[in-house]
Amino acid sequence: MTDTSATRPQGVDVRTWESMIELVRTGGLVGLTGAGLSTESGIPDYRGPDGERRITPMSASELLGSTQARQRYWARSYVGWRRFARARPNVGHEVVARLQRRGLLGTVITQNVDGLHQEAGATDVIELHGSLDQVVCMTCGEHYRRTTVDEWFTLANPGFDRDVDGEIRPDGDVVISDELAATFRLVHCVICGSDKLKPDVVMFGESVPKPLVERCFREVEASRGLLVLGSSLMVMSGYRFVRRAARLSLPVAVVTRGRTRGEAETTIKVDAPLGATLQALEAALDQ
Repeated sequence: MTDTSATRPQGVDVRTWESMIELVRTGGLVGLTGAGLSTESGIPDYRGPDGERRITPMSASELLGSTQARQRYWARSYVGWRRFARARPNVGHEVVARLQRRGLLGTVITQNVDGLHQEAGATDVIELHGSLDQVVCMTCGEHYRRTTVDEWFTLANPGFDRDVDGEIRPDGDVVISDELAATFRLVHCVICGSDKLKPDVVMFGESVPKPLVERCFREVEASRGLLVLGSSLMVMSGYRFVRRAARLSLPVAVVTRGRTRGEAETTIKVDAPLGATLQALEAALDQ
């Protein structure tokens, strides 16, 4: 047996590490990634290591319920967008892409909306929750590039202070004062004139479209197992795929920090930093 001691992350026992290496080396896995994979790119997670939600985002019903809510949402998002858009793939994203190129990892189902998998070179990525680089009009259904809408906001708000200090949040916005948000001018769909613009993502309170869920189920069912990276699995949108894999007696391997909702279904669990652990896993595969 190959000696894996040189690559094994601190705190991970030998049997767990060797089982993880062997599972990935055999290939045929589907990836399921969450916010924990992007934290090393400067995009925070909604939840802490204990799995508890730190931030409750604005719901879709609240966003569409009033002009004031949309004004508050888009003002915060306008401030945060440039910082969010500057995020770059980290080593974890890069390893995922290389595992795909080696034929060890197939489809990647991501709960993230940052597009960093694709930027790192990953292919066959299913964006379960959509992407923040797209905007949709909820009145007529017209779609726009986020960069285009951002230019509209700049033109409509020439004196708006975009350099407000504050931590960027997982959905790309930054908390600003209500007074500043109240000065923000909304823009409108050029097709129907509505101001009901929404990022083309599954917001809090919305459901993933059923056809997309069914596609992901098919990918899991055709795989040899599921590799979960950086997800607490606290929301059903991702956890359902772990449950499906377990029902089919497929192995479920998890690399993340802290506990997950899927502990009972997990076959192999590595509680360690994502980037360094995936680098170590790749090095072990090369031995």
